[in-house]
Parts: sequence; structure tokens; C-alpha cells
Amino acid sequence: MKKFLRLSFFSVVVLLASTVSRADTLYLTSLEWPPYSGADLTSQGASVAVAKAALEAMGHELVVEFYPWSRAVALATDNDKYAGYFPEYFYESDDFLFSDPMGQGPLGFVEAVDNPVEWDSMADLTDDRIGVVQGYVNTAELDQMVADGEISAQAVTSDSLNVLKVAGGRIDMAVIDSNVLDYLLKNDPKVKSAVGKVQMNDKLLVEKDLYIAFKNNAEGKKWRDIFNEGLTKIDIESVMADHM
Repeated sequence: MKKFLRLSFFSVVVLLASTVSRADTLYLTSLEWPPYSGADLTSQGASVAVAKAALEAMGHELVVEFYPWSRAVALATDNDKYAGYFPEYFYESDDFLFSDPMGQGPLGFVEAVDNPVEWDSMADLTDDRIGVVQGYVNTAELDQMVADGEISAQAVTSDSLNVLKVAGGRIDMAVIDSNVLDYLLKNDPKVKSAVGKVQMNDKLLVEKDLYIAFKNNAEGKKWRDIFNEGLTKIDIESVMADHM
């Protein structure tokens, strides 16, 4: 009996040790983009909550470090500590592998309440002053028209600045996620001054899927596959809704 107990205890120790050895920590970069991501948000935001839940379902830990967007992308590209960055919209890339979708965000334009813009196609916006955020992916058509000079776009470093520029009449519209606009109007002390002055344009650009962009290497592929499997084990919509 004592021998059986000793063997059982040894087996448990071996099992626990092997479980611990299989657990690993994934490091990703992100940005202050509430309600999706942010160092001081509950669970660090809706997208981070989804990512952590998916990794935990696979027995792994996620550590997210927050930087200005351009810096977050650069670190994910060049620093071996990080396996990728998020949340990101899909785009063609040789540098990154994209996960399966980890949620959605409604992308459109913020406009002035007293100067709404009617449009049916991107061609209708060629005479408007459009705000974008430096380094953000928007839609392929819009980004291409901006690159070709067909749409006059002014780039700033944050959504907050764009909202204030629209409220002040310095631009006609700015690209923004409607959940981000709602959050900023309710919680950002500076942007609260724009309440009643700005609104989402009636026409959305698109419901954009959100992804993790993993490095296009063996490590990135490993983590992408682990993360994708973890996504199948959680209720993405429920986790997102709990953190919006």
C-alpha cells in the first residue's frame, strides 16, 4: 500500500511537472484603443480579454504591452520578445500571419451633427477633408485612393484628435470604429467636449474583422495555430460583449 501511494504521488508530480513545462507565455504588443485594448481597461479591453481567454483555454499565458500604434507594429516586427501585435485589420503582408477572426468592429466615419455628409461611393468623397490615424489600415479602396491622392486625407496620431478636429470644423469626417467613438465620448475628458457636436455617419464602411498579426516565422506560426484552436473553445461574442 505504501509503495502504491509513493508511486501515485510520483505520478502526480510528473504529471504536474509536464503540464507546467508545456505552458508558455506569449508576448504581444498593442495600443491604447478602448474599448478593444488599453492598459487601464477591465481585462485590458475586449480584444485582449478574447485573446487571453483563447490562450488560457490552451493552457498558456498572454502578456500584452502597450505602445503608440506605430511603435507597437515596429516592435512586433523587429523585437524577438514579441510574436506579434493586435488588434489589427487584415491586409496583405509578407511579414505577418493573421489569426482567425477574434471579433468585429463597425468601421465608418464620424461627422459633425450640423454638417452630415451624404455619400454612396468613395468617389463621392473626393472633395471632402477626411481624417485618418497614422499607421491604421482602413479599407483597401479608401487607402488606395488616399495613396493615389484621389482623396484628401489628413493623418493624426489618435482617434481622439480626429474627433476633436471634426467637432471644430477642421475636417469634414474621420474614419473611426463606432464603438471607439462611443467610448471616447463617454470617457475621454477632452473628447467629452464634442458630445452633441459629432455623430457617426449613417453609412458604415464595413464591419471589420479583428485579428492578431503574428510574425511570419516558425514561432509566429506555432502561436497562430495555438491561438486559432483556443478561439474554437471560447464564446468570442460573449467575451467581447462583457468588456464593451
